[in-house]
Amino acid sequence: MSVGNREVTTHRFLEALYEDDYYPDHVLDRGREILLRLCARIEAEQPADLAALYALTQAATEEFNDLRSAFEEAGSDLETVAREELAEAFRFVARTYGFPDADVEELIATRDW
Repeated sequence: MSVGNREVTTHRFLEALYEDDYYPDHVLDRGREILLRLCARIEAEQPADLAALYALTQAATEEFNDLRSAFEEAGSDLETVAREELAEAFRFVARTYGFPDADVEELIATRDW
């Protein structure tokens, strides 16, 4: 699966985290890939409503739940700054794909971070 949306392909996901040495780039790269896979799934499945979008974003959120241990192993964590940056990334995805009214808390409702 690849992403065709130019706004997504030029977007710098997790930029604030990449600029902070506390967050290891190799783990952030994995997080960026989760977000790009989410975008590819949205393009492929074309969710018709918020419920369908939430199902996709919550599945991606669960991947971030799994990635949390990689952050911890690298001496980092998904703390407040990271949580806010991730929420903003999910908000960007929802808006970019035509869901400006998506509730960010619902987008990431399955988070454990």
